[in-house]
Parts: sequence; structure tokens; C-alpha cells
Amino acid sequence: MSNSKDMIRELDEQAAKKEADFMNHIASRLQRSRITEKPQHPFRGAPDFWNAYELPLDKRVRLFMENWTGIGGMAERFSTMAGAFRYITDVVKTMQAKYIIRWDDPEFEKGHFDENHPDTEITVWNEQVNEHLISKAAGADIGIAMVDYAIAHTGTVVAMSGNTKGRSVSLLPTVFIAIVRAEDIKTRMGEVVKDLQARFGTNLPAGIHFITGPSRSSDIENDLTIGVHGPGIVYALVVG
Repeated sequence: MSNSKDMIRELDEQAAKKEADFMNHIASRLQRSRITEKPQHPFRGAPDFWNAYELPLDKRVRLFMENWTGIGGMAERFSTMAGAFRYITDVVKTMQAKYIIRWDDPEFEKGHFDENHPDTEITVWNEQVNEHLISKAAGADIGIAMVDYAIAHTGTVVAMSGNTKGRSVSLLPTVFIAIVRAEDIKTRMGEVVKDLQARFGTNLPAGIHFITGPSRSSDIENDLTIGVHGPGIVYALVVG
């Protein structure tokens, strides 16, 4: 047992010496002395001026819509939910969409959303999550969600998943439509994080999804491709 400990200690010493030699070599090539003490970090987190920075409502809405469209999304604003639903009807007709999946939100029932699309198969996400429901999401032309927040400075919508709010609705369909109330648009991401902490503490939802524009990837040869890991067409409909 002692021989094993001696061997481990010897290996640790050898590794430490190799690391020191490597760092000394870098320092000499840079023609400066090697730093051996940890740097001081007098500041943590965002500066006070940024934490206090907040835009008025109309500017938040305008900046969010500008940033969302700037990264490839489409954005529209409506005074009422009924106006947003009429716009979705136009999108459905233009796309000739046959399959829709949506979150289970009371606004859809109040607006008679499903009744206004008699020729379209509409699936409502529910607690009975199974392969059939996920398959419906994967085959849907359009996924629709009432998202919880939007962030003006990053052009991001924030969707919290739950029993009747599956993340597959925003991830798997060809087109994703996010509906957000104007008053839920925040200036900074930190405001959303702070609000989530106040609402849930350490018992956060299973999934909190920050969606910024259409899916895009440059993993292969730095070639930008849209719609690889999610919807390639995204709408943000601001209500209010």
C-alpha cells in the first residue's frame, strides 16, 4: 500500500514539474515574469448602471422587434389577442398548413382559435406525453406558444415548459410562432433571471428556453445553415 502511495506522490511531483516548466517556457517566450498569484476580482456581476438601466415600454417593444427581425425572425404587434389570432390565420392560409400543435393556454379557448381553423388538424400539448404526441410535434407545420417573457436587447423570447407547455412545440415544427404580451418584454436578460428567482426560488421549471431567432448552425465548415436543430422560420407576435 505504501508503495502505491509513493508512486502516486512521485507521479504528482513529476506532473507538477512538467506544468511549471511549461508555464515558465511560455513566460520566457513572452519576455515577462511568470504570474504565480491569482488576480484580484474586485467586481462581480453586472455594473450598477446596467442593473438600473430600463427602457420605457414602447422602446422595449420596438427594440425587441428590431433585434428579433435583425437575426432573421418576423415580428408584428397587435393591440388585441384577436388581432394576433387573425394574423396566424393568414399565415396558416398562406402556408397551406395542415398540422398545428399548440400549448394549452386559456387564451386559445377564449379566442375560439381551434374553431377558426376547421380544415387544419390541431393538437394541444397535454400532460399525457408520449411518442404519439412528440410525433405530432415533429410532423407539425406550425407550433404556437404563449411565451412568458421577451428580452429587448437580445431579441429573445423565453418559454417555460410545463405539463401543458412542452418544449417540443417550439423545437420540432417547421415554423414557430411565439405570442408575447407587451408588458412581459424586459430590457435586459438579468431582469428575467431576477423575476424567475423571485417567482420560483430554487424550484425552477424543468425547462426554461431562451429562443433567439431561427435555428442556425455553422458546425460544419463554418457554413451557416438555417433550421438544422429547430424551426427555420420564427414569428414573434407582440400583443398590447
